[in-house]
Amino acid sequence: MNDYEVFDLGDVILQHGATLRDAKLAYKTYGTLNEEKSNAIVYPTWYSGFHWDNEWLIGEGMSLDPAKYFIIVPNMLGNGLSSSPSNTPPPHDQANFPNVTFYDQVETQHKLVTEHFGIETLALVTGWSMGAGQTYQWTVSYPDMVQRAAPFCGSSKTSEHNFVFLEGVKAALTSPESFKDGFYDEKPVESLRAAARVYAGWGFSQAFYWDRLYTEMGHSRRLGMNLAFPTLEDFLVDYWEGHFLDRRDVNDLLAMLWTWQHGDVGATPGFDGDHIKALQSIKAKLIAMPAKKDLYFPPEDEEYASQYIPNGEVRVIPGVWGHFAGSGDSPVDLQWIDGVVKELLAS
Repeated sequence: MNDYEVFDLGDVILQHGATLRDAKLAYKTYGTLNEEKSNAIVYPTWYSGFHWDNEWLIGEGMSLDPAKYFIIVPNMLGNGLSSSPSNTPPPHDQANFPNVTFYDQVETQHKLVTEHFGIETLALVTGWSMGAGQTYQWTVSYPDMVQRAAPFCGSSKTSEHNFVFLEGVKAALTSPESFKDGFYDEKPVESLRAAARVYAGWGFSQAFYWDRLYTEMGHSRRLGMNLAFPTLEDFLVDYWEGHFLDRRDVNDLLAMLWTWQHGDVGATPGFDGDHIKALQSIKAKLIAMPAKKDLYFPPEDEEYASQYIPNGEVRVIPGVWGHFAGSGDSPVDLQWIDGVVKELLAS
């Protein structure tokens, strides 16, 4: 999957003071930038995701149609393609990788968008989960640049309950002996399998499991295959453990987890930690799309935040897929999200 480009960022001084030396931002583009440079869309990646995991919302006839728009998918710092614990030279490799915030993520993406492509306005920023967190950060960091925003299954501030959920994932990743405090020589498979089992109870809703929907999930455009698992154990091993074992690195997951846990647009310079003040500064037309039964990004959080966004709106994704309504694996939810983004882009 070397179908991407790399933007050299140079030495990046991060929000918390550390310097990420000779930093790299991996990205892929789809479509053509028009002469006015007015058709650009930024679509960041999500926790453990790579750019190709975002392609389910990109295509002919889709909301993110490369025939109309120039779509930039930047890989998050820490995801294994951009600068990450797994690919940074010593001494800042592995557990020594510096902490990166959502603000840092967007600053590096902004540098790519403005300095490399010369883009001054964005028709849309959108993303799922941590991609939604980056979407919110874009609207706060660059309110005059972002025209529209469509964060789905994410938030502008990581809630305490969400933080606690991630503590469980962190414990699973770091507990096995093979983790060696983050300085392992061989892939700590036990850590990845344990994290997958913890995550499986949160990614989908109780109703999803009650209805045993894993036995016939339908065609996943993201994975390019029909998803059906005869038993619960098949689902846990094939879908969940398979995901974490495929190309994922434990230190990379921990680096992204830190970013997620400390998500808060109020931490943007100039807002002194005031989350509400940051939301009030957003100028973009913003439609937030939480999932009805998301266990860690519940609709209530987005409804609370939306009241402070001048041109904000909430549309709740129906159904029982929970957080993974935004993964691109549910054909019904994919169509629903695509429809809202099309409507937003037409506004």
